[in-house]
Amino acid sequence: EASRHILFPHKFTPWRKSAVRGQRRGGPFISTEERVDGRAIRLHQDRGGGGRPFARSATDLPRTVLSAANAAENPTALLARREMQSWCLLQLEPSMLRQPDELTAPTHLGPNGAHLPATLYRLAKTPTETNGKIADKPAARVYSQIANRLAGLIDDVHDLWIEHDERRELLTLYIKDRQGTALPARVLSDGTLRFLALAVFERAPEGQQLLCLEEPENGIHPGRIPAMLNLLRDIATDVEEPIGFDNPLRQVIVNTHSPAVVSQVDDDSLLVAELKEDRRDGHDFKRVCFSCLPATWRTKDQARTSIVPKGKLLVYLNPPLLENGQPPNPKSRRVIDRPDMQPYLPLPGIKA
Repeated sequence: EASRHILFPHKFTPWRKSAVRGQRRGGPFISTEERVDGRAIRLHQDRGGGGRPFARSATDLPRTVLSAANAAENPTALLARREMQSWCLLQLEPSMLRQPDELTAPTHLGPNGAHLPATLYRLAKTPTETNGKIADKPAARVYSQIANRLAGLIDDVHDLWIEHDERRELLTLYIKDRQGTALPARVLSDGTLRFLALAVFERAPEGQQLLCLEEPENGIHPGRIPAMLNLLRDIATDVEEPIGFDNPLRQVIVNTHSPAVVSQVDDDSLLVAELKEDRRDGHDFKRVCFSCLPATWRTKDQARTSIVPKGKLLVYLNPPLLENGQPPNPKSRRVIDRPDMQPYLPLPGIKA
C-alpha cells in the first residue's frame, strides 16, 4: 500500500524498506461520516480484537480526536500524535544564536536557535564510528566539517570551534578567518549565524522530524543562495540510502517570496500557494490551493493535483515591467533599464 501513497522517486531497497514498517489490515485508523446532525469523526481501535470506534461530532469538537488516543486502544494514533508534536517550526533569532551557553545548558538546538554552542560542543565530543571503528579526534572532524560547510557561504572562514571557559563556566562559539582573526559569535552577521545553525542541525542525528522554515534566504547574499539550498537538501532524508544514524528520516518545508530561491529549487519540490474560488453547501468561499508544475511526480495523483499556470510563474520570475505600458520616469532610471545591464538580464530584449 505504501507504493500508492509514496509517489516521489525513491529506492525501495534500501530506503523505503527501512522507512516503512508494518502493515494495516482493515479500515482506516481515523474516518469521517456524514450524519443527519452533521459530520462525525471516528477514531478506530487497532487492537487485535477490534472494538467500537470513538465518535465525536465535528461541529462542536473542543479538540482533535488524536488528543484522546491512548497506548492501550489506539497505539498507532498515539504515534501519529507524537509525530505531529515533534514537528518543528524553526524561527532562528540572531540574538539567541549570539549568546554563549552555560556548561549546564541543554545540548539540543532550540526552535529559536538557543543553545547553539552547547549543541555543537556536544556533537564535537560525541564519538563517531566509521566502518565499525571509533574515529580519531571527533571534535576536530566535526569542527572541520561545519567550517567547510560555512565556507560555502563565506569564503573567509578558515576554522571554527567552541571555547570551553572553565573559570566563567561558559561555552562560546568562535570562527577564525584566513588572516587568523578569531571572531566570537556576537560579531557575526545574522545570515552567517542562521546558516551555521542549520549546518549544526544537519549534523544532529536525533532530529528525525518535519522541519519548517520561513524565508531561509534572509540575510544571505543572492549569490550564496545555492549554498543555502544545498544545505537544506542535505538536512532532508536521502531517499537513495537506508534510514540510519547518518541519514535520519527528516523532511524540510520552506516558504519564500524570493524569485532567486524559486528559480533554483528542484522543479518537483515547488508548490505555489494560490487562492481559488470554491462553492460548498450553497456558500461561495476562497480556499488555498498548492499547485505544482506539470511533468513532475506530483501529477501522478491527478484527482488531487492542481497545475500552476506557466504565465503566473513567469510573471513572478521575470524582471518586473512597467505596468500598463507606462513610460519610464524621466527623473530616474531603474537598474534593469540601464543599457549596460540589458545584455545580462535573464530574458534579453525585454524592456519596459
